[in-house]
Amino acid sequence: MEKAGIPVCHVTSVVPVAKMVGSNRIVQGQGIIHVMGDAGLPAEEEKELRRKTVLQAIEALKNEAPST
Repeated sequence: MEKAGIPVCHVTSVVPVAKMVGSNRIVQGQGIIHVMGDAGLPAEEEKELRRKTVLQAIEALKNEAPST
């Protein structure tokens, strides 16, 4: 997608693998099973956690990707 001019952000809990496959913009997710949230949190806290992760991804999209 980056080569087509569409910025991409990879949200993952396994950052080393994302780097290994060449992802340029990476945001650390919460865990393997629930990357975007935490099922153990109360609903409002999980909603805020998800919002924080999405906002981090949006911020990452504002940055230029390194040239390949």
